[in-house]
Amino acid sequence: MGAHKLMLEARRGAWWDANKIGLCTPPIETERGWLVVYHGVKTTAAGSLYRLGVALFDLEAPETCLRRGDKWVMGPVTEHERVGDVGNVVFPCGLLPDGDSLRLSYGGADHCIALPLPRRAFAGCWNGSKRTDEMQHNQQTTSRR
Repeated sequence: MGAHKLMLEARRGAWWDANKIGLCTPPIETERGWLVVYHGVKTTAAGSLYRLGVALFDLEAPETCLRRGDKWVMGPVTEHERVGDVGNVVFPCGLLPDGDSLRLSYGGADHCIALPLPRRAFAGCWNGSKRTDEMQHNQQTTSRR
């Protein structure tokens, strides 16, 4: 077996990704580093809430996290994301380059896979033009916090 190195941990406290995190899509190489979309879980009195966030890792030393978003970029909003086998769940399944944006296929409520239309784009992620903690999820629903 080879050596393993911890790259990112779940945060503690009131963070949106305070209880556990997971990686589902391959990192995307950008001018500024490896872009990683990951899911984070916050446990509440009503149950677990799965959301997506981003982190940027060094191109030459990919085990080094350069930036980690403080805010989540996608969370369960629609009925197919909130109601299903496990409610209030979104998790990344695949990333498709689309010009200077990414299209994200994702699982919703552990009962479907979705590719949103109009697209949910991670504006600025593909070309590394914004800091990860400034990225906002671009969709019709404007407030989900």
